[in-house]
Amino acid sequence: MAEAKVKWIQSGTFIGVDSTQHSVVLSTPGDGVGMKPSEMLLVALASCTAVDVVSISEKKKQPLSFLEIQVKAEQDENPPWPFRKIHLHYVAKGEGLTEKDLAKAIELSEEKYCSVAATVRGVAEITTSHEVMG
Repeated sequence: MAEAKVKWIQSGTFIGVDSTQHSVVLSTPGDGVGMKPSEMLLVALASCTAVDVVSISEKKKQPLSFLEIQVKAEQDENPPWPFRKIHLHYVAKGEGLTEKDLAKAIELSEEKYCSVAATVRGVAEITTSHEVMG
């Protein structure tokens, strides 16, 4: 079972703590201290798939030397502002890494391993693109 907690600090600032006691600061846009909770979801999605892509690449003996995932999302204009479209653009580099290898790692993550993607997919359309740096 996964567990986490969020503690209110002051005004619109909170500390989120996961089951391993790691923490992150979150806040409302006006407080400007931490990450917006809604955008934390985007970071969680990108982080989840990043872990998978790195792991899959290592298992295929094609370790990455660089990986960045850029996320763009569209939200409804009215409350509760759900994300409807999320696009992840993967930029990777690794000795011998091909477009095909990267695409396969992304596909495995999105369809089989990433729990955040599996959770979000029912509400938002998730699309991907990728590029291998030379």
